[in-house]
Amino acid sequence: MLGLFMSVAFVYSQNPIIQTHYTADPAPMVHNGTVYLYTSHDEDVTVKNFFTMNDWRCYSSTDMVNWTDHGAVLSYKTFEWSRGDAWAGQCIYRNGKFYYYLPVNMKNGGNAIGVAVSDSPTGPFKDAIGKPLLVGYGYIDPTVYIDDDGQAYLYWGNPNLWHVKLNENMVSYDQNYGIVKEDLKDENFGYRSKKIDNRTAAYEEGPWFFKRNSKYYMLYPAGGVPEHLAYSTSTGPTGPWVYGDTIMHVIKNHGAFTNHPGYIELKGQPYLFYHDAGLPGGGGFKRSVCIEPFRFRADGSIPLITPTKEGVVKSAANLNPFKRVEAETIAWSEGVKTATDPQTGVYVTQIHTGDYIKVRSVDFGKGVKSFTANVAAASTGGQIEIRIGSTTGTLLGTLLVKPTGEATAWKTQSAKVSSVKGVHDLYLVFGGGEGELFNFDWWQLNN
Repeated sequence: MLGLFMSVAFVYSQNPIIQTHYTADPAPMVHNGTVYLYTSHDEDVTVKNFFTMNDWRCYSSTDMVNWTDHGAVLSYKTFEWSRGDAWAGQCIYRNGKFYYYLPVNMKNGGNAIGVAVSDSPTGPFKDAIGKPLLVGYGYIDPTVYIDDDGQAYLYWGNPNLWHVKLNENMVSYDQNYGIVKEDLKDENFGYRSKKIDNRTAAYEEGPWFFKRNSKYYMLYPAGGVPEHLAYSTSTGPTGPWVYGDTIMHVIKNHGAFTNHPGYIELKGQPYLFYHDAGLPGGGGFKRSVCIEPFRFRADGSIPLITPTKEGVVKSAANLNPFKRVEAETIAWSEGVKTATDPQTGVYVTQIHTGDYIKVRSVDFGKGVKSFTANVAAASTGGQIEIRIGSTTGTLLGTLLVKPTGEATAWKTQSAKVSSVKGVHDLYLVFGGGEGELFNFDWWQLNN
C-alpha cells in the first residue's frame, strides 16, 4: 500500500530529476543545443557518516525533463596524485576540447584543483597535466567562465573566494596576474548572522560564475549551515562585487545542510539548478539534483525562487520515440538503478515488479504499431506494460520479456501495441515474479 501511495504521489513530480543515484553539486553546460549536467555522486553507503564521493557523473537532455544517464565519466583515481573526495566541479568547452575542473584531496594531504580533458562531453576524461592546477587550503568548488573577449576565469573556494585568469590553453593560469583573493565584505557578499571562524560576509562556498547581458553574476551557498543560496553582481569579471539578495531560502523538510547552485539558459528560458535531500533515504550526505525555471526581473536582478516537487513543468521539446531511446532516458522512475557494461554502456537494472520509468512529452505522431526493446534476462524474464498518462493509464500493449540466458546477453524483443496519436507521457511499468526480473538497454516505437 505504501508503494502505491508513493507512486501516486510522484506521478506529477520532476524533482529530484535523477532518481537512480544520489547526485549533488549540479554543473550544467549547454553545448550544441544539448544540456550536459555534470554532478558529484553521493554513494548509497556512507563511510564514517561523512561525504562519500568517488566519481563524477554526467546526464544529458534536450528537453529539460528527460535525462539520459551517461554513467561515471571519471573518478578521483583519474588523478594519480589524488587520494579521494570527488567534490563539486565544472566543465567547459573550448577549441574542440572539454575541460573539467575538479577538487580532490592529494595523497600527501591537502586540497587541490585538477583539470581533466576530453574530446567528448561524456568522456572519457583524462588528467590534462598530470599534477594539480592549484593547491591550497580551502581550494574546492571551482567555477569557470570564458568572457566575450576570450579571457577565461576560474573562481573557487571555502571559506575564501579566489580567482585566476586562465591561459588560452585552459590548463595553466597567468602567473603575472597571480591568485587573487576577494575581500569578503557585507556589501559585496551579504551579511553573515552566524559569526564563525572569523568569517565576515555570508559567502560560504560553491560559487557559480556567469555573465548575462552586460552584468556578471556570482551565485553561491551562503550564511553557514544549513546553507541558503544568494548572489552578487558586478560590471566586470573581477569585481568589485555588489551583494544582490537571497535567491533560495534554506530548504526545509527534504533539505540537506548544503546546497550548490548551477545556471543555464536554454531557448530563452533561465534555469536554476540546486540540490536537496528529496529522495527516499536522502540526507546531508545523500543529496539529489533539482531544477527550477525562473525569470530575471527587468533590471537583471534574480527573484526569490521556491523549490518545488514539480520542477520543470513545460518541456523544451518533444521526444521522438521512432528512433532508439536509451532505457536510461528518464523523467521519473521508481525502484530501478542504472549500471554500466563495457560493451553495452549504461543500462537500467534492479528491475522488480511494480517499478516503472516515466518518459515525458513523447510524440506518437500519427500512430504506432509496435514496441521494441533490447533486454537481457538470465532466467526469470518478466513484462513491460506500455501505458500513457500514468502507471495505471491507458494500456497500449505488453511486451513479454523472454529469458536470454545471461544477465547481459542482450536480445531485441517486440510486441504489438494499440495505436495512439499526439504527445503523451509514456510509462513503462515492469512486472513478473519475485526478485530482479531483467535488464533493459533501449526501446523504440515503430509505425
